[in-house]
Amino acid sequence: MSEQQETVIVTSPYLSLRQAVRPAILAHSLLADNQERAGKLAAECEDLLFLTRELLKAAGRARILVPEPRAAIPEASEDDHGDRPARFLDAYADAGLLWAKVVGSSLALAGALIDRGEWDDVRRLADFLADAGEQSAAAGLRVQLGKAIWDTRREQLQDIGNTMPPAAIGAAINALRAVLREVPEDFPDRNREVNRLLAPLAASILAVMKDQGIDMPYHSRVEHIATGGVAKYPDIVMISLDELAAEFEGICR
Repeated sequence: MSEQQETVIVTSPYLSLRQAVRPAILAHSLLADNQERAGKLAAECEDLLFLTRELLKAAGRARILVPEPRAAIPEASEDDHGDRPARFLDAYADAGLLWAKVVGSSLALAGALIDRGEWDDVRRLADFLADAGEQSAAAGLRVQLGKAIWDTRREQLQDIGNTMPPAAIGAAINALRAVLREVPEDFPDRNREVNRLLAPLAASILAVMKDQGIDMPYHSRVEHIATGGVAKYPDIVMISLDELAAEFEGICR
């Protein structure tokens, strides 16, 4: 077995104590935070704690059977009647399957948290999974979170138009900032969708400026944004939104 393969066995995510227990730490804190939590959330927390305990037991058996840090599959000996390699492989396989269940249980817990609107705890779980090497699961969880947050803001976003009064313009700016702050970057087309709404927002600001007889500053990009000038540049959506907010705040002073 190569040195790289040996390292993989030692550092596999489900054999890393610090990584494996992080979702369980969150589950325990959720239960300890409010003993009255009940129903689906409490059940998912209890399942995750149980599975993590079983995972650590299986991982511990594998460690005991391979005492040397650099060792791969142990050699058979007369003392263990030749079954030590088989017991190591069984323990390692058990740890692998239990890690899969821990990941699945973490995702189920995240689903319960999303239903309750506990966005920060879901982000923490996604970060735990990513740090443990489960990038795909973490990305999928962030997309799920993004959709839930987007849906809560959908009505506000649908109200963004070309002829909004000042009060509605302020609310629209706050809603767009909340989306960029709360919806994970992994969410497909987050920036592009927000960028698309900047044109009608800018058009409303431009209309208010004209209505109040305010001269357009030479450095202003409000008119440029209102005509879709930044539609192809979703990467600068935050900068563009900040510019519109600054222009609007200048009007309201």
